[in-house]
Amino acid sequence: MSTYGLRQLRGETSNSMSTQVSIRQPIVYNFRRTMPNTPATNFEPDRPLLVRDCKSLVVKLGTQVLSDANHRLDDTFLASIARQVAALKSQGVSVTLVSSGATGSGLAELGMTSRPADLPTLQAVAAIGQRRLMDSWANAFAPLNLKVAQVLLTRDHLDDRQRFLNVRGTMNAIHALGAIPIVNENDTVSTDELVRISFGDNDILAALLCQAIRADALVLLSVVPGVLDENKQRVPTIRDVSAARKLLQPTKSTLGRGGMNSKLEAARIVTGGGELMIIAHGREEDVLLRFMAGQDVGTWFLPARSQRRSGRHRWIRTARPKGILTIDQGACDAIKQGGKSLLAAGILSTSGTFSRGDVVELRSASGAVIAQGLSNYASVDMDRIKGKRTVDIRELLGSGAHDEVVHRDHLILAESD
Repeated sequence: MSTYGLRQLRGETSNSMSTQVSIRQPIVYNFRRTMPNTPATNFEPDRPLLVRDCKSLVVKLGTQVLSDANHRLDDTFLASIARQVAALKSQGVSVTLVSSGATGSGLAELGMTSRPADLPTLQAVAAIGQRRLMDSWANAFAPLNLKVAQVLLTRDHLDDRQRFLNVRGTMNAIHALGAIPIVNENDTVSTDELVRISFGDNDILAALLCQAIRADALVLLSVVPGVLDENKQRVPTIRDVSAARKLLQPTKSTLGRGGMNSKLEAARIVTGGGELMIIAHGREEDVLLRFMAGQDVGTWFLPARSQRRSGRHRWIRTARPKGILTIDQGACDAIKQGGKSLLAAGILSTSGTFSRGDVVELRSASGAVIAQGLSNYASVDMDRIKGKRTVDIRELLGSGAHDEVVHRDHLILAESD
């Protein structure tokens, strides 16, 4: 495998890279305004322009791409990824790795050929494998004089606002220390995520992490070259994730839990936040360096927004709601078409137990998801004020009354499918 660097891939001299851009600098993409009528696929963007200011990446590696023919961790492959990460780091690009493989590593170490059916045994296998997985990554980065940091997360860490912020702070601190974060789902304590296939093989975790730390792009490395069309040909670019779902191929590895559907859901999360995402074959030579050089590799999912969302709006959009508010048609129209806040008068019914400041989902009377946002009331008070006018709420609750149930500044409309 060749060892050319990012500058050579871009065809730049050392002088052309002398100006470094801050990792936190926002990116504004203008291609949606310049080519508004291009189809969902078959659109060729300016790839070097898209990655020009990328200074922070989340890279997710699936179980199968990490494994050799005997379903064991491929140390040579891990070393090649480490080399590319080190090359990017030398160019001022911070990389956070989301690594699957704990369960697969545990199976190999225990001589087991299939995943256990019962949850406690499966979690024990993951615990055994996680130690081996981290040892392998540490060995891969050691020759490059880079340290690794183990970070184990569950979905709850990214649903709670304070934990969401703590995750961001921890990841920033790890990078400040010059180490490489290796993130995985905490399978040993997680229960619902392990048994729900829809969570994916760390794809959704990687997408949520990308939102939490405000990374510029998410790279999903698997054993497929990208999204394939009906002729099994790679689709280079996708602008509309919903329209691209018809291209789904029913493929999923035997060791991993994810599939293309979870990858498209990850793309919806990331592009809806204003970032770039690609799916690529992890075994392609220097795939990370080629991506950062703006080369045509994998399938690129273009940002669905011209500007990136704020940190608070990212959390509101991706956190799992604690409750549901069913609202009347007038409230639906005011929110969707008029950009208004939700008032108590428009609430038909409530469900769930939540506190003030929790994320709630807004649904129409037919059950369609309209938006989600931060509730100004706890569920116990919401039942008392639903359907009432603001003046009546003030008489009922006194100083604890708010004019809006969900303020428009803390409300995110649902994406249309």
